[in-house]
Amino acid sequence: MASAPQSLPLFYNQLEPLSSQVHADFRTRSTDRAPFLAGQHAVPVTVEEFPLVQRFMPIVFSVGEDPVPLALMGLNEGVNTFFDTEGKLVDQNFYVPAYIRRYPFLLARLRPDTDELSLCFDPTSDVVGKFDEGEPLFNGTEPSEITKNILQFNEQFETAGARTSQFMRELKDLNLLIDGEVSIQPDGAEQPFIYRGFMMVDENKLNEMRGDQLRKIVQNGMLPLIYAHLFSLAQMRELFARQMRAGWQPEVQLVG
Repeated sequence: MASAPQSLPLFYNQLEPLSSQVHADFRTRSTDRAPFLAGQHAVPVTVEEFPLVQRFMPIVFSVGEDPVPLALMGLNEGVNTFFDTEGKLVDQNFYVPAYIRRYPFLLARLRPDTDELSLCFDPTSDVVGKFDEGEPLFNGTEPSEITKNILQFNEQFETAGARTSQFMRELKDLNLLIDGEVSIQPDGAEQPFIYRGFMMVDENKLNEMRGDQLRKIVQNGMLPLIYAHLFSLAQMRELFARQMRAGWQPEVQLVG
């Protein structure tokens, strides 16, 4: 279900380090549209977001050696039931994942010989540039308050990403992940629609865990996150219904 690894993260077309010398007169402006989301059916989420995400979207895990948590906005590739073709929210009552909210900024390692991260942005975005309107990114040579807030948000995202990676390593070590499958039988359909191409936690393995393993995931806070994931899978049927109401014809499985 997740795309193959790319040189740039999902949504980003280019990366440019934010610099007071080059971008002294740049501004960032707010928008109610995210055109990069049009047709995007899944987005990465961090474990800290699980309690909020599970109220609106299924949380599944990508297939591969290094699975990541994904919030599904549609059950088929190219289908987004929460954002329209212009990238505007269909319903305001919705939790927008942090991965979306951080765009077009992110922290990136510019040199392979250092662990230092620099605040970068996608220069192809229409929310950062030499505009007459918007918030200035610099006051002279110093970062503006908005830039400091952007940096802080991205630092928090990186920290949450590290915790998410640790959570995923633990799931793999405990052998709790299995190939997922969801069967949905709409009224009047002769056969159910089967959705595959993702991973999920095996409830049977979870229930059969040894006492010491169970204590570990309770003590390290994993158990509520696992249940948030499992509870969120009930949103699969609601997502299917949203697709049908919007006029999309369902397909037999998620595209990998």
